[in-house]
Amino acid sequence: MLFSARLSSRADYPLPRPRFDTKSDSLAGVARALAVLVALSLTGCAVGPDYRRPAAPAVDRYTARPLPASTADVPTADGDAQRFLQGRDVPARWWTTFDNPELTRRVDTALVHSPSMAAARAALRQAQENVSAARGNLLPTVDANAGVTRQKQSSAPFGGAFTFPPLTVYNTSVKVGYVFDLFGGVRRGIETQAALADYQRAQLEATYLTLAANVVTASLQEASLREQLHATEQIVQMQRKQLAIAQKQQAIGARSLSDTLAVRSQLTGTLTLLPPLRKQLAATRNQLATYLGVTPAQLQMQPLRLDAVRLPRDIPVSLPSQLVAQRPDIQAASAQLHAATARVGVATAAMLPQINLSGSVGSSALHASDLFSAGTGAWSLGLGLTQPLFHGGQLISQKRAAQAGLDKALADWQGTVLTAFQNVADALQALQFDAQGLAAQATAERTATRQLQLVRRQYQLGATGYLNLLNAERSFQQARISLIQARAARLSDTAALYAALGGSWRDDAGTKPSTPAPSTASN
Repeated sequence: MLFSARLSSRADYPLPRPRFDTKSDSLAGVARALAVLVALSLTGCAVGPDYRRPAAPAVDRYTARPLPASTADVPTADGDAQRFLQGRDVPARWWTTFDNPELTRRVDTALVHSPSMAAARAALRQAQENVSAARGNLLPTVDANAGVTRQKQSSAPFGGAFTFPPLTVYNTSVKVGYVFDLFGGVRRGIETQAALADYQRAQLEATYLTLAANVVTASLQEASLREQLHATEQIVQMQRKQLAIAQKQQAIGARSLSDTLAVRSQLTGTLTLLPPLRKQLAATRNQLATYLGVTPAQLQMQPLRLDAVRLPRDIPVSLPSQLVAQRPDIQAASAQLHAATARVGVATAAMLPQINLSGSVGSSALHASDLFSAGTGAWSLGLGLTQPLFHGGQLISQKRAAQAGLDKALADWQGTVLTAFQNVADALQALQFDAQGLAAQATAERTATRQLQLVRRQYQLGATGYLNLLNAERSFQQARISLIQARAARLSDTAALYAALGGSWRDDAGTKPSTPAPSTASN
């Protein structure tokens, strides 16, 4: 309805005629109200707790006692002390500090071809797309509909006997829907998905670090087993020669049968050591093939010798606060804690009122060509309010479950941090004890070598018996193999310390270290 009035002054100057359109005013009022609701939904506070990263343990060292400046000196070719550089970060490509091209090639090959890396990257991409999908909930939904209906109506319900002929009705419309995020439930949902993406990113970093550490330790284990096997085979050859000599001496009556049997028993005992070593070596090579992303039949590796692997002399030891910031499993636990915090907000918002806006505009006609012509249009606009009243305790239980999940995530984070500190402390102390153990094994090996040489000369001169010679050979065999194991353990524990400190997924420029394509190698 339109209202108009005219007022004149004494000079009869015309004044503007105010016109009032109740329909336009109502729509304008609705638009203003909607604008206010949209502004509130975008800028309003989000219910639930805000995430705050827990504080790192208030300690300045990893072990109970202060860390020494260096390990003990080792009087061997791979000896000398390892210095602990406290407050330094682990190099990005820490495995290159072993200065062995074959070891570096193996790690780089694994990082390029391992299915675990491909799976971790795909999981991260999936999580990032979920974040994008969740952000779409902040925007209106727009759907287009079109259809055709064949219908027949009768006038019988209205008291007539006339039947209308069948009609074909064409219709098309565009529907718009929008949920006002007044209490931040949608934004908390986006926050949850973003935290899960951070979790997958940390999992990718953990896969990167774990794979590199596994390749290094497995390669060192493979080299150690090959050297142990080679040393044992040399001892077998020596004992077979001794058995042949003992049998000849027995034949001429220079030695007794008991001496021959003692040599044979020693040889048999040494032969029993070969199958387990070969079994471990084969299993280690098969495991390396899996790490490198090939089958055991496709594995191609150059031999790796322990003598060619340089022991890093300078060992960086990150600060405890830096460990919490860079170790991937702690980052993953932090992301899970963040997601659990946001889920509390989602559950809280589900208990509060929800306002939905819906609208549509379209056209309906008996002929497709008449769509959108005059008189065929239709529109609707609706605003709905939903306040949960009774859901059988479902909503409050969901909120309590989310709060319990938050408590669990916090406890998991604390447990992960404690385990990380334990790993670093174990690795640091292992390096100290490895140095002491390697020094003792080196001394034992040199002593056993001198003892064997002396007993052999005495035996050749007839100054000692065959049992003494066998005991000297047994001691030399054990000392030689123990020395190989100690050298491999020291190298492996150095790699374990790098991994325990979180490695370094990013370089100084903040980018992922490059992983060059593998080169061709022969068996």
